[in-house]
Amino acid sequence: MKEYHKIETIFERDEKTKKLIDGKFRNPAVEFLKDCKWQFTEKVDGTNIRVHWDGHKVEFGGRTDKATIPQDLLDRLETLFGGYENEQIFEQRFGDKDVILFGEGYGGKIQGVGKEYRDDVDFILFDVMINGYYQPRVSVEFVATYFNLDVVPIVLTGTIQEGIDYVKTNRKSTIAKNGAELEGVVGRPKMEVFDRTGKRLIVKIKYRDFL
Repeated sequence: MKEYHKIETIFERDEKTKKLIDGKFRNPAVEFLKDCKWQFTEKVDGTNIRVHWDGHKVEFGGRTDKATIPQDLLDRLETLFGGYENEQIFEQRFGDKDVILFGEGYGGKIQGVGKEYRDDVDFILFDVMINGYYQPRVSVEFVATYFNLDVVPIVLTGTIQEGIDYVKTNRKSTIAKNGAELEGVVGRPKMEVFDRTGKRLIVKIKYRDFL
């Protein structure tokens, strides 16, 4: 099962102070597009989860194939995607296509802030890959309706600087039921873009990086 790619921070980090160097972009393509419209979604502090349909069956994975999924989260995934009825939904909607639903398991005892999101655990969708291709936001939202899933909310559409300003000034999570602070945002151009090396343009902006 394909692992989800790493999401890089926007700026380079000083090797001595370990702090971000404001304005020194890690990727020239991101710098070139910094004033274009980017779509920013809330970054959820949890554990990365993959739900894989190989055309015949459903399987679950963590961030890597060696990662262990907490039992209460695994039970929740079984409820959302397991069993004969859900298998039929996968088959009806995707047939023999290879599909991976990427999301975050959060809440409960997941990470130190889990219970600040919610008392129980749940899965929230943030990306969908079909036959090796990431799907646009509208398709991600459409897939979520098949299984009655939550999707990470879009909190801002704007430039890179506007994304940074949002994280600095908006401290509350938009999805937390118990008052968790906003960890940060994930931004991508409104239209899927890849750099000259074939790397997908997607960045994260975390509040703690600007302290």
